[in-house]
Amino acid sequence: MVGLERSIFPEFAEQEFSVQSTSAILSFITAFGFSKAFANYLTGRLINQWGRKRLLLAGWFIALPIPFLLIYAPSWNWVIFSNILLGLNQGLAWSTTVIMKIDLVGQKDRGLAMGLNEFSGYFSVGLMAFLTGFIASEFGVTPYPFYLGIGLVLAGLLTTSIWVKDTNSFVEYEQQIDHSQSLGNIFIQTSFRHSTLSSVTQAGLINNLNDGMIWGLFPMLLLGLNYPMQIVGLLAAIYPSFWGFGQLFTGKMADHYSKKKMLFWGMFVQGLAILTMPLFTGIYELAALAAVLGAGTALVYPTFLTTIASTTTPLERGESIGTFRLWRDLGYVFGAILSGALADIFGITVAILTVGALTIISSLIIQFRMPKE
Repeated sequence: MVGLERSIFPEFAEQEFSVQSTSAILSFITAFGFSKAFANYLTGRLINQWGRKRLLLAGWFIALPIPFLLIYAPSWNWVIFSNILLGLNQGLAWSTTVIMKIDLVGQKDRGLAMGLNEFSGYFSVGLMAFLTGFIASEFGVTPYPFYLGIGLVLAGLLTTSIWVKDTNSFVEYEQQIDHSQSLGNIFIQTSFRHSTLSSVTQAGLINNLNDGMIWGLFPMLLLGLNYPMQIVGLLAAIYPSFWGFGQLFTGKMADHYSKKKMLFWGMFVQGLAILTMPLFTGIYELAALAAVLGAGTALVYPTFLTTIASTTTPLERGESIGTFRLWRDLGYVFGAILSGALADIFGITVAILTVGALTIISSLIIQFRMPKE
């Protein structure tokens, strides 16, 4: 569902609604980030009371109107509203999926499960970014690319209704044999106080801050270099594809290797890739940088979740993950606002360099604040 928008939205905004300000174009990411962050936290708070499957179904029901809103939108405000729904869908469905898989696999295979989960999701984001870019280049930016969304929503809803079973019983069993120390105030500890959890949380926020910038500004950078829409779609697909495919390996690595080192190097590599991005204009150089950025993100993404799961009790795990994902996806909001404002005032290059520097700083916080394992 997110991949539908990944490569074509700047062009969609300008052609269909005459929205040209960078900040205005990135407003759809801001709306998405706010609603997804809220839904993440809500999921974490309600998951033990409402049940996993019920929240997963709610997430897919909320997604039903999204492709139709994008197809028939008479104004940019309708697009913003569709992205509020998309954020709620992603927060409910994705957070619940993550927590259910952690429930199912047990402690020694959490990284593998998260790697498989994130691979399937982000490889699909890359695939959809390529497909929508190709369809837009052949048939226009609307409505044909968004027809794919109707099939995706129905597939998610039917799969959940027919095959998914709740996992609450696994949590109850694990709680009986778990001897981890309780956190107390889960939100405060995860956000600020606990040296491991809060280090992971700030890195998650910065990771999605730079992803929000790449989502919005990378297609604009490519269009500014006069690349055709089909090439923009291809290059925009490389980053999430490497991000997704890489997690087949990095997820399992997080079960066996130092989580701190994986988080530090992942954030550091991302920062370097972003800082060097404005220096190159060739298609192969930009493709290589997108691949390196995706590889760095692959190192950290499953490791975030496995680190939190191994640091919390089974009953507190859902709320701690929800809190982490609240801050992580607020990174989309901060990334869209910051990069949009900097791009409007100083140009796209300054916006990209600033986000790259913040990513390097985040890696140093991991290095010096997170305890050794």
